[in-house]
Amino acid sequence: MEQAQSSNGSIDKSRVLEVKPIRFLVPVFPNSPSLSSFSSPQPTPFVCVPPMGPFPSGIQPFYPFLGSDGAYPAAQNQPLDSGVHENIPAPVPLNSFRSPESQENGGTGTRKRASRTRSSVVGDGYNDSLNQDDQYGSGLSADVAGSSGKRKGRTRKEAARNGEFDSDSLVNSYLSAFNLQQFDEFRRANGDKDTVSTLLLVYDLIRKRLTQLEEANETSVSKRPDLKTCNLLMSKGIRTNSAKRVGPVAGIEVGDIFLFRMELCLVGLHAPSMAGIDYMSFKISTDEEPIAVSIVSSGGYDDDGDDADVLIYSGQGGLQRDGAMSDQKLVRGNLALEKSFHRGNEVRVIRGVKDPASATGKIYVYDGLYKVQHSWAEKNNAGCSVFKYKLVRLPGQPEAFSLWKSIQHWKDGTASRSGVILPDLTSGAETLPVALMNDVDREKGPAHFTYIPHLRYTKPFPLSKPYLGCRCLGGCQPGDTNCLCNLKNDELIPYSSIGVLLSSKSPIYECGESCSCPPNCRNRMSQAGLKVRLEVFKTKNRGWGLRSWDPIRAGGFICVYAGDIINRNEFGIEKDEYVFDSTRSYEPLEPAQSSPISGKAPFPLIISAKNTGNVARFMNHSCSPNVFWQPVLRESNHESYFHVAFFAIRHIPPMQELSYDYGIVSSDKGKKQCLCGSEKCRGYFYG
Repeated sequence: MEQAQSSNGSIDKSRVLEVKPIRFLVPVFPNSPSLSSFSSPQPTPFVCVPPMGPFPSGIQPFYPFLGSDGAYPAAQNQPLDSGVHENIPAPVPLNSFRSPESQENGGTGTRKRASRTRSSVVGDGYNDSLNQDDQYGSGLSADVAGSSGKRKGRTRKEAARNGEFDSDSLVNSYLSAFNLQQFDEFRRANGDKDTVSTLLLVYDLIRKRLTQLEEANETSVSKRPDLKTCNLLMSKGIRTNSAKRVGPVAGIEVGDIFLFRMELCLVGLHAPSMAGIDYMSFKISTDEEPIAVSIVSSGGYDDDGDDADVLIYSGQGGLQRDGAMSDQKLVRGNLALEKSFHRGNEVRVIRGVKDPASATGKIYVYDGLYKVQHSWAEKNNAGCSVFKYKLVRLPGQPEAFSLWKSIQHWKDGTASRSGVILPDLTSGAETLPVALMNDVDREKGPAHFTYIPHLRYTKPFPLSKPYLGCRCLGGCQPGDTNCLCNLKNDELIPYSSIGVLLSSKSPIYECGESCSCPPNCRNRMSQAGLKVRLEVFKTKNRGWGLRSWDPIRAGGFICVYAGDIINRNEFGIEKDEYVFDSTRSYEPLEPAQSSPISGKAPFPLIISAKNTGNVARFMNHSCSPNVFWQPVLRESNHESYFHVAFFAIRHIPPMQELSYDYGIVSSDKGKKQCLCGSEKCRGYFYG
């Protein structure tokens, strides 16, 4: 810390000091007047001195622990024997000198230090919490927004020797690949659709990479890669829509889904990382008052959210760390909702629903704009006062949470749909039924074809060296250096424990017929059939399309492309509309991988799904796709089987059409008009 003391002993308060946070208190070892610390054969006795005194002889107080007038407090000349038989003043806990932090979201009142590890489950099921900012809850503490994620005091070479990973370099590589290194202040304050989608994609790629490394025990990253990734990005100023606002948020549509609370923070939909109420100051003449801008209802409190258009929301507070209940207070977020009731402003509502892929996880659904229609206080089961707010959804918005409820009724068989042609297009060939739906016109279905769930090979590709397969009897595991399949995937298993693709490295080596692992091995993801309920439906202007009843998280497996392998001559003669050509050029998911447009297939493969195929034949082209494909190799002995697997680029909400980029060919042959309707539409695609 810089010295601010002048020669006459006073403090120059006009100077701006560079103050670094105190991580720990360094014990002070005063020397006896008759002894030197270098010449004494006995170690200097330990003395713990509180920063506010009393100070023994030879020890001076230091700035900022001074008197209120800026001068040093008078040293209390008490005799202090440093012998081991004397009572030593108790050390002062570090948190006594931390900057004050808020107890809840926002406000200008007294702040409270948040614990890094909490035993109670809060809101979204996370077991650790983050501090909230003091100006009406921006949602991240200095620890979160200011940490670079690197360990201090160690060089990169030392970190590498200790098995640590340079996460900062990883983030910089992604920022460079996506041209985010010069992220300007305007985009930081006000986003758009392209900025939001890019930030979420970069966040997801970094998070999955850290997850993959953590599972392989190759790095000492946090057990919460979602928090770690957000820390790293925000420390570099990478976020958008940071300016608080009432109403819609640019780049985010009603019905969009998020798998992590930190994603809400990153794109500005809901700034607090833990608190359920986000609010901002609203100036009235010379005074300011808080108004609510967004709330998250995810089961942390006793909310009544069964109605798709009405939400009874419980106020925040009243729950102590030890589980004891107390009366809620009309402050901060509760006061903001009360003010919003009287002012009638719009409030964004994010509903948390159960994640079917996780026992405790949540999926956050942006349900659009609501208004607070009524507020009151009532007693809960413990006899404590709780504030309640009735929020009503504004009409004319797209379906969001109501659609989730309708889909559940379809699955339970408690509600019928008009336009269903077949309840299961596959006739039992898939593990899950695939409905055939048309509520647009009277067409009774696509042209006849035979449904098959897998690619039909006539002749596999030859291998120069035989591959005997892995010997993982219990299934391939992360970090297993004896697994031959792991070695082929750069010693990192490509899938997470819930089947999410963690790496966009091409190709993916899955376990083949000669491998000893069981059929449910996590490295056989594309071989186990469908994981989500899909539906073939009639679009308004693009023929038949494909969508999912279930949400699909980024990296989630969707399906393979099934059909018959044909050669190029057959392909040119048939003019097949249901074809997949791996020899085309495709834009990679990660620009850093290669040139902007490149081929990624290890072998030339053309698949016809005209006569035989699966649901993949119904996926339409889009210039802004939400699905990408990866080549999957399954090797066995001297043979290699090349398959095409489709994965989600981003989180895909239910009933959103699934589409991928059909690729680019060297000639204009087969060029067709594109009707994808995206902002980046090229106007054409190759059929």
